[in-house]
Amino acid sequence: MKKWIGFLCAIMGGLLGYQWSDAIVYALGLESSPGIALLATLVIVAGMFGFTAGLANYGMKLMKRGETNLGSVPLSGMFAGLFGLMSGLIVSILLFPSLDRVVWLGPLFPLFVTAILGFIGFRIGFGKKEELAHLANKLQVSLDGGKTYGKDLEHKILDTSVIIDGRIADICKTGFIEGTLVIPEFVLEELQHIADSSDLLKRNRGRRGLDILNKIQKELDVKVLIYEGDFEEVSEVDSKLVKLAKLLVGKVITNDFNLNKVCELQGVAVLNINDLANAIKPVVLPGEEILVQVIKDGKEYGQGVAYLDDGTMIVVEGGREFIGSMLEVMVTSVLQTSAGRMIFAKPKLLEKAQ
Repeated sequence: MKKWIGFLCAIMGGLLGYQWSDAIVYALGLESSPGIALLATLVIVAGMFGFTAGLANYGMKLMKRGETNLGSVPLSGMFAGLFGLMSGLIVSILLFPSLDRVVWLGPLFPLFVTAILGFIGFRIGFGKKEELAHLANKLQVSLDGGKTYGKDLEHKILDTSVIIDGRIADICKTGFIEGTLVIPEFVLEELQHIADSSDLLKRNRGRRGLDILNKIQKELDVKVLIYEGDFEEVSEVDSKLVKLAKLLVGKVITNDFNLNKVCELQGVAVLNINDLANAIKPVVLPGEEILVQVIKDGKEYGQGVAYLDDGTMIVVEGGREFIGSMLEVMVTSVLQTSAGRMIFAKPKLLEKAQ
């Protein structure tokens, strides 16, 4: 296609040069010498042929570069730029009658102002694409009355830590997650950097995160949206997640304690997987009797440590001598810490002896 376009442009240039040749030969005063006039005509045709061929080649390169740049622009940015362009053109139309009266600046002045206003509108619209998208989301929420938005359009934004953790896939499989899962492209880039790390542990974590995303997309009945936009003025991924949550009026799903606190300070809704895991752990009350296996020493003298199936640690007073055996214990107290739930208990045999 490139060769054909270049060839056609060259032919058109040669024909144009042939049409101009008579006027150029006449202007140079060479019409009296037929041989020189023919040579001049051939030179003009060949020159125009080569010039248009080179010009076509350069134009194709510019088109290719423009196509590449345009392909890298997010769709939201293109729509925002077009909205700004239309706004600028509307302003120019409103000003056109007044500008047309300024005859001393020439007839091209209104066209010049129109072009400038359109360009400025496009630049402003493209620069404000985040605010325009946020405004469109709010408008949609108000028109829907929150009904459709709450069920189908609510966005749950995944951060890197919760993807690597992997439990989000099991939660999605149960059907407790409604709405659309949003996976930002900058999170995918961070996962890819981790997967390409020279450190074996980091590399395995990154690959596991990519496998989890692949499973969510292909195996689970969940709506997934890959957000291609970026916030170039922000370098940290956590800050980008907060801005994206505000933009989409969505919720961040994470198990990162620091990101959880930042979201709360910024007024962004957050769903913490660790909080969910602690909330669904079985409730154990003081005075209840449970059967456990003491597996190791505790920190204090005579203590033994056991675990429930969900990983909750049980500190058994006087349980050191029962290490490796099943033991029926009575719960004495339950302590909720930031790290999770801790249960204190005594062997039932010792409780009866007392």
